[in-house]
Amino acid sequence: MAEASYPEDLRYHPEHDWARIEGDEAVLGITWYAQDALGEVVFFDPPDIGTEVSKDSPYAEVESVKAVSDVVAPLSGEVTAVNGDLADAPEAINADPYGAGWMVRIRMSDSAEAEALMDAAAYGASLEEGS
Repeated sequence: MAEASYPEDLRYHPEHDWARIEGDEAVLGITWYAQDALGEVVFFDPPDIGTEVSKDSPYAEVESVKAVSDVVAPLSGEVTAVNGDLADAPEAINADPYGAGWMVRIRMSDSAEAEALMDAAAYGASLEEGS
């Protein structure tokens, strides 16, 4: 498993999802905290390319040895790419949640939504408050 980290270049959703903003697109995944809470990830059920995802709504499922959990979209948009490598290697979500464990890429429908997400410091503080 990866070391606990919350990269400064990402934006964070309270449901433990992250977004890397790249122009009018964003790469999405789950945070170190989320993958740690799930335990060993054994399956990722992604949306289809072209699917419209809505901020604060589930867009995929992750199955771990402990449970099946919804993955919540931190932003709204259209899925333009899915990390196909996770079909054969879902453990990448545990090993590298911000790199090889990315889940989908979307074309954002409302870039202003990104401003409402937390930066790394605020997300870290929210985790401390919750514990």
